[in-house]
Amino acid sequence: MKCLYVSDLDGTLLRSDERLSEYTCGVINELTKKGMIFSYATARSLVTAKKVSAGLRAEIPLMIYNGAFIRDNVTEEILTANYFGREIQDVLDELFESGIYPIVYAYIDRKEKFSILPEKCTRGERAFLESRRGDIRTNIVSAPEELKQGDIFYITCIDEPEKLEPFYVKYRDAFHCVYQRDIYTKEQWLEIMPKAASKANAVMQLKGMLGCDKVIAFGDGKNDIDMFEIADECYAVANAHEELKKKATAVIGSNDEDGVAKWLEQHFSL
Repeated sequence: MKCLYVSDLDGTLLRSDERLSEYTCGVINELTKKGMIFSYATARSLVTAKKVSAGLRAEIPLMIYNGAFIRDNVTEEILTANYFGREIQDVLDELFESGIYPIVYAYIDRKEKFSILPEKCTRGERAFLESRRGDIRTNIVSAPEELKQGDIFYITCIDEPEKLEPFYVKYRDAFHCVYQRDIYTKEQWLEIMPKAASKANAVMQLKGMLGCDKVIAFGDGKNDIDMFEIADECYAVANAHEELKKKATAVIGSNDEDGVAKWLEQHFSL
């Protein structure tokens, strides 16, 4: 059977310092040369995903923004895309009324941008902005209405749980929502995406594109649950969220122990 191997990045393939170990890079590069079909599904953008995975030489499409896009790893062509409709304008108005001013990802004049309103930034959003210093996608705006620009595909709110949780409860059925603490900063995040934008949908689309018969997935977070539910086999790293472990075929070594690479080295065969 032709198998697609898919891993999450942060907390799964990446170590706690947001880096890939030489061992992990070496194993995956060697196995892909032997014919392993390997990709990753991440909440990151293509820019930051390719930056942290620079040692990997896999050339098949990548799933980014929690499945909102599938993009070619070589040409960077957008292969599939999911955007919000007009309904997102009302969602943003409701967030503004509650004092929540998110980071909004959109294509503006055919260029990928993330818009942010510095004067209303939370501590977590300021830290995010600082971590993206020099990023050409940065779009600083001066009024909330300017956050509504372009074809919007992803919204990230970083704030206190008591402010964010009611919106997670309100929107989780209408949209694809992820409500969890960031594994690095420990800040509370609420990510809102179009309903069709999910790791599960992206994996199934990529499986079809590549003509694969089977999916084996690896992850650590709650945003990997939907991907685990459609996989034929799924493995949670030892540092994974307990909810994800309950969905897993088995629990493997942690991200800091190169758990994914060690499993692949032991189990991959054509």
